[in-house]
Amino acid sequence: MKTIEKTLTLFIAIGAVAGAVMMWLDPTGTTWGGEPLLEMLRAKMPWPDIFFNNFIASGFVLLILNGVTQFIAAFLLFKKHRLAPYAVLACGIILMLWIVLEWWVWGFNAMSNVFFVLGLAEAVVALINLKKRL
Repeated sequence: MKTIEKTLTLFIAIGAVAGAVMMWLDPTGTTWGGEPLLEMLRAKMPWPDIFFNNFIASGFVLLILNGVTQFIAAFLLFKKHRLAPYAVLACGIILMLWIVLEWWVWGFNAMSNVFFVLGLAEAVVALINLKKRL
């Protein structure tokens, strides 16, 4: 199970970094089809004129919430730290909440659905490992 946790956390972390970099390289979203998504964000999220003129702020939030946290969880797993399963559980929950927000803004789509399942898998594996400790 530890290999599954390590693989999931690293895959999600790398995906978050790639997504953030994509948002920073083209903050308008024109090259990757994000323009309509930006309009949906502006319509549904608070303070659209401050945070959603482009994807720069979204890239930072993605990197921090789903990149840095996943890398920290992976580091704790590799170090076999006693808090690793709690960190993985927290990361799974954070990712699922992120995806629920995406569904609310954009509706269901294949990539969001896959990442929700990955977050769910992360949480389930962490709970199994925590249960083994009891």
